[in-house]
Amino acid sequence: MLDAPPPAPARAASRPGLTACSLCAGETLGADDPLDGGQLARLVALRDRGTADLTLSECLDECERGDVVVARPSRAGRRAAGRPVWFERLAGDERTDELARWLERGGPGCAPMPEALAGHRIARSTQDDPTDV
Repeated sequence: MLDAPPPAPARAASRPGLTACSLCAGETLGADDPLDGGQLARLVALRDRGTADLTLSECLDECERGDVVVARPSRAGRRAAGRPVWFERLAGDERTDELARWLERGGPGCAPMPEALAGHRIARSTQDDPTDV
């Protein structure tokens, strides 16, 4: 299993974060994933590029969904009322690239959610507003 080391405190506040289930990362692609290391490798690459901090969890309690990823707002995003956004079936190069582009623009609270990601959003409560930026 790939471990996501804790980010330096100054960097953690300045960029968005991702939380992913280390057990289900890539399960919707299965053996058809052409990338060595699969979806988990894509997420680690986002961390390594400085796009987002990465926290791996053994379970996000959404096992029936697959490829669950939570985009967490940066400090600026939180100040702008950004909240964590949960996604399902967010695997593969195309979807991961779209996620990366959104996070590079600031992610939750700082940039409007791309339409390509909106269909993968998990509504976590009645307070979730799909129009949140």
